[in-house]
Amino acid sequence: MAQAAFAPEPAPQALDPTSLSPDPAPQPPGSVDRPTGPSFDVLRWHDEPWTAQLALDLLPETNGPKVEVLSGSVIVTPHAGYDHQNAELDLAYLLKQAARREKLWLYAEANVISGTDLFIPDIVILDVPGGGRTTMDISHAVLLGEVVSPGNRRKDVIDRPREYAAAGVPFFLRVDLRNRVPTIALFELTDGEYRPVAAAAAGTTFVMRQPFAFSVDPADLLGEEAPVEEAEPVGGEAPAEQGEPGEGERTAGEVDVER
Repeated sequence: MAQAAFAPEPAPQALDPTSLSPDPAPQPPGSVDRPTGPSFDVLRWHDEPWTAQLALDLLPETNGPKVEVLSGSVIVTPHAGYDHQNAELDLAYLLKQAARREKLWLYAEANVISGTDLFIPDIVILDVPGGGRTTMDISHAVLLGEVVSPGNRRKDVIDRPREYAAAGVPFFLRVDLRNRVPTIALFELTDGEYRPVAAAAAGTTFVMRQPFAFSVDPADLLGEEAPVEEAEPVGGEAPAEQGEPGEGERTAGEVDVER
């Protein structure tokens, strides 16, 4: 029968005390994973209330999701759909021409600081230029605008206008693309609350006179519809049949002004 070779283990050698290295100093809990520069990894270990300045210091600049700060919490929002992007870009371009004639400066998705909060409105119109700056105090905002996203409807319709009003921003502009029937509504700050002063839906003309003269058909803000094979809803749900609008739907010419 074949036998396996066996070699006895060598006797253990005595350790030389002078060769032992001292144990490394204990590290603070979690410090090993902490980034050395701006990084989204900081969201894993920073457990103190956030401020606008902390977010600007610790988080990296990004052309991706919006990173805002509200009441001590960081809010990360991915980019909205293609209709939202199209409406935001077209409206910003058209508004910018009118604003510059009145020596006002328009920016899209710019950093606005209100106390310890950091907002990134879709439309920012300032009374001073923002060239060379990363942020602007909300006191310089003449008008802030939001394009309503289906997943953030409460934020765009209720929460953000309330915050902007509390900060004293004179005008708020809202674009709503619900049911792909664009509407635009302008609100003016009166007695601490926004009150509607102009509104229009696709197929009519939106006209505002303050803080500068501007007019547009909201239908011009919506791009072409995707081909049917690309626009079918996920999950196999059949699209609604053509006909009279159902409950909660809106047709051209109807404006739903929510406050």
